[in-house]
Amino acid sequence: MMIVDLIDGEDFRQRLVSLGVRIPEEACPESCARLAAGCHRARGVEGLEPAIRDLMQHTDVMLPSVREAIERHLLPVFGSS
Repeated sequence: MMIVDLIDGEDFRQRLVSLGVRIPEEACPESCARLAAGCHRARGVEGLEPAIRDLMQHTDVMLPSVREAIERHLLPVFGSS
């Protein structure tokens, strides 16, 4: 049996925190994406765009809540819909 690691809300939050975005521990994917987008607009977050583009290459193992949050809040920041 194959076991797949899903990209869940905590994985998403940890990736953003590793880029320097301050996010509360219990934040949902929607809050994570909204906070990251706001930080990027305010001061820029180095490495955010490539990290999000990489995540979007793995939507097959991403929870829908994470994908939807990225599409709603972060892709528009980078000029993609």
